[in-house]
Amino acid sequence: MEPHRPFNVLFLCTGNSARSIIAEAILNRVGAGRFRAFSAGSQPKGEVNPFALQLLGRLNHDVSFARSKSWDEFASPHAPKMDFVFTVCDNAASETCPVWPGQPMTAHWGVPDPAAVEGSDAEKHLAFADAYRMLANRISIFTSLPVRSLDRLALQRRLDEIGRYVAKAG
Repeated sequence: MEPHRPFNVLFLCTGNSARSIIAEAILNRVGAGRFRAFSAGSQPKGEVNPFALQLLGRLNHDVSFARSKSWDEFASPHAPKMDFVFTVCDNAASETCPVWPGQPMTAHWGVPDPAAVEGSDAEKHLAFADAYRMLANRISIFTSLPVRSLDRLALQRRLDEIGRYVAKAG
């Protein structure tokens, strides 16, 4: 990892329409200057979930970045070199991911799919708010780690712990 450039972080989900988009928005705000977030999907839906856009808009996130895209964009030689790749849905965690240039650190931070919730709009809004809270908690812990001073093994342990700890505490 180069000493002074921001860390590039890729959030992956199957559809790249909700959780990974939300995580990208949170990290780009919280980690401004230290981290640059991206998101993608193995089978992108082609559009961002409107409930995700509404939630991010209500929380004053810039959503101009938000588009559903394939993870292939980030596996090409011309893509930004990723330092970290996090899966945020169980389907993407079990899929065979592309080989990422530069061997980024990876972890699974599974979050229940708010887009799968059926029911009233209020119930859907609540599911998206819960997903946002879980992702914000994990990202807050991640951004507080002394990333540059931990060795790879210790950092990998911490990344894995973040996924397990917050899932239980959520």
